[in-house]
Amino acid sequence: MATVKEFSVEEKLVSVLRLQKIDSKLDEIQVLKGELPMEVKDLEDEVEGLNTRLSHVEDELRGIQDFIANKKAAIKESEALVKKYEKQQDNVKNNREFEAITKEIEMQTLEIKLAEKHIKDANEEIKDKSRLLESAKKAIVDKEANLKHKKGELEKIISETEKEERQIRKDSEDARTKVEPRLLAAYEKIRKNYRNGLAVVSIVRDSCGGCFNAIPPQRQAEIRQRKKIIVCEHCGRIVVDNDLDATVTI
Repeated sequence: MATVKEFSVEEKLVSVLRLQKIDSKLDEIQVLKGELPMEVKDLEDEVEGLNTRLSHVEDELRGIQDFIANKKAAIKESEALVKKYEKQQDNVKNNREFEAITKEIEMQTLEIKLAEKHIKDANEEIKDKSRLLESAKKAIVDKEANLKHKKGELEKIISETEKEERQIRKDSEDARTKVEPRLLAAYEKIRKNYRNGLAVVSIVRDSCGGCFNAIPPQRQAEIRQRKKIIVCEHCGRIVVDNDLDATVTI
């Protein structure tokens, strides 16, 4: 029956340190991209929102223009009725008919004035909506120009780093298979806790290379012995000695 090889603590440290160095290279590429992917996404959302707003304003303008057209048609209709009633006044037979026709003329005249007021108010609303429309169009032009610039920057960085990033990701996947599962799980957990992604650090000027808290001499000696995996008592990162750090390359 085949036996599973037991890795020494030093071998475990080497494997997880190598993985850290590979992942740190990936992190450097992400830092190079910076906030660009997020900025591009935000700008795309803003342009989409402005286009939706533009469409709504255009729909509202069409609705107001239809309203004005209907009011103008109503004015023409009322004017035609006024002329009709004025002709009828010439042929009335009594005062009662005259008064009834006069009331109809007054009513249609009021309808004309009311329609004219509605048209005036609607034209003012068109001016306001038109200003909004121009503002939205200008904002879209500005945002699209900025978006084009940001996309260009991002695409340039991606084109320059794509091949390297693809290879590093492959190396990272390969390196993960060589790390003991429990140690890998601990590494991933620690790595997620810190923005710089450092889960494995070396001793820097007698201090933890992650949080820079001092490491006592006795603790440093234990780290150099590589007899057990030691984590910083302040930040929880895995700490390795400088000689091992210098030895492990990618």
